[in-house]
Amino acid sequence: MYRRQTDDEDAYLEVMRLLDTNPHMSQREIAAALGVSLGKANYCLKALLDKGWLKMQNFQGSTNKLAYAYLLTPKGIVEKSEITARFLKRKMHEYESLRSLIESLQSEVSQKSIRSSQRSLEDKEG
Repeated sequence: MYRRQTDDEDAYLEVMRLLDTNPHMSQREIAAALGVSLGKANYCLKALLDKGWLKMQNFQGSTNKLAYAYLLTPKGIVEKSEITARFLKRKMHEYESLRSLIESLQSEVSQKSIRSSQRSLEDKEG
């Protein structure tokens, strides 16, 4: 359940970040930018609209009947900030874990390399 929630939250954040910079993106453009299906983009947009974090504005004067802008609501701006903070905290933790693992593996490789070099020298001497 937690994994699904963070996956959804990550997707919502990506969509909100995109729309914050370009509110006139179509669902197809959003899907392409995120590398997800049109259905997933639609799912995210609908969820954000249902939560009240996003509003859709139709331009009545436009000749293009599909001319919409997706705008973050004040509540959406607050949620985007909170989700960003959680995302950053989670990614920093992942980064620290990876850094620790990399250091450990580098040490392991270094130790094996030293032992291998010592054996080579012993074999040459013996």
